[in-house]
Formats: sequence, C-alpha cells, structure tokens
Amino acid sequence: MTYPSRTLVLPPQLTASARRLRTTALRRGLRVVEAAASAVPEGPGRPEWAAGTGGEAHSLHLHAGPSFADVVAPALGVALLEAPTDWLARLPRALTQREIRAMPIGEAYRLRRPAFVKSPNDKGIPALVYADGSRLPGPDAVDPATAVLVSDVMTFAVEYRLFLLDGAVHTASQYAEAGRLRLGPPSGAALAFGREVLAAAGDTLPSAIVVDIGRDTEGRWAVIEANAAWASGCYEADPGRALDTVLRAAGPATDLLPHDRAFVR
Repeated sequence: MTYPSRTLVLPPQLTASARRLRTTALRRGLRVVEAAASAVPEGPGRPEWAAGTGGEAHSLHLHAGPSFADVVAPALGVALLEAPTDWLARLPRALTQREIRAMPIGEAYRLRRPAFVKSPNDKGIPALVYADGSRLPGPDAVDPATAVLVSDVMTFAVEYRLFLLDGAVHTASQYAEAGRLRLGPPSGAALAFGREVLAAAGDTLPSAIVVDIGRDTEGRWAVIEANAAWASGCYEADPGRALDTVLRAAGPATDLLPHDRAFVR
C-alpha cells in the first residue's frame, strides 16, 4: 500500500520505534519531516514543509509524545485519537481481573493501601505502585483535579501490545516478560484475547488505538491499558501495519470518521 501526498511529522529526537516507522514511511512514498515544535507557527499559518514539493496541500500525520503532539497537532490541523480517560475503569471485571477506578488525584491522596496509579493518557503522573496516597505527587506539583487511574496491584507474567484498526487486531508484539523488556511475536492466546476485548468493548474505542494486554502469574488474561497509537512504540509489531494505525490515529481533522469525533484528544 502506498500513501501519495502524505507527510509524517516526527520530533527531532527519534526513538527506535520512530526510526522504524520513518523507514517504513519513506519506503511507502510518504514524505517525512523531523521538526522541532518551535518550527510550527502559532495561529492559522503553516510552515513551508506542510505543503508538497509542488505547493500542493499534503495530508499531515504525526507520531510523537504527548507534549510535542499537544503543541504541534492543533497548529497543523491534526486530530489526535485516544481512549476516554475512564475507559479502563469502565471495562467489565472479566477483562481487567482487578478493580480500577478513575478519580481526581486529590481523592487518590486519601488512599491508605498500595495501589497502581497512572495518568490515563499521558505520563504526567508516573505509572507506579504507590504505598499509599501520600506518596503521590502533591498539590504543589499537580492540580488536585487532575484525573488518574487507580487500580489493584497485578503482576503480569507476559505482556503484549496490540495495534487495533477498524475493529481488528492489525498487528501485535510481545514486549515484556516477568516485568522485563522481552520482545517477540504475539501468542495465539494473546491475539484471541485481543479479539475478545474488541467484541466486548471495541465500540468504546476510536478506530485506531493501541491496547496493552497481559497474562498474570495465575494464567488470567487482562487488559493493562489503552495508549494512543500516535505516541506508542511498535516493538516487534509489523512496522507497516503499525504505521497504518498511526496514520489513522493522528491525521487531518477534516478526514475524521464520524465514529472518531468523540475520541479526539
């Protein structure tokens, strides 16, 4: 598949995954631009590289971390798709195997037990097991209204990343084993659980998203979290299929599917 008249915008500092996507994009005929956020003007004007070599308009797409994307995407007219902040908390217990609640961090300060706490869609609150709520970043550092996900602590024996596109598992990769980075192909059981998640909750996700899943030490499968495809590493997933997902997850706002309008960051 080729993508005529498309430009993939990347930040100047590339991760290993971003380099794989860049290589794949160039091979498929996309133009790739690596630009600092400061190179994108505020307001309606666009930088020169936002047009094609002959001056024609290009369809702009983005692969970057949230802080870069939040600056660049609005200026370029790119719509960033992500899961709702409380998506994980609303899943049935059969898919999570643990209690998960979405709440303001101000409420989480009252926790008096160990819990795994993280930001829903970025890295603002470090994703860690906190001994209790007093160990969380305090109100001097974080607005007490900031949303966090609070879940029971669960230990995963193996973890997988699923790139979901149009209601199917488009590509996938193992990324961890016993809490350590270990890359490899997805297992049949992981793909089967991914299809189970889509059957139960696919309509509550945008058309392009990443979902991490895992099998715990007791053999139970569970959803770990959802991540924006435009900010996710692809590990050993097929880079071409990962790119397909990224292009849909961060593309022109004018091209949004009706279903995806509710999932714009």
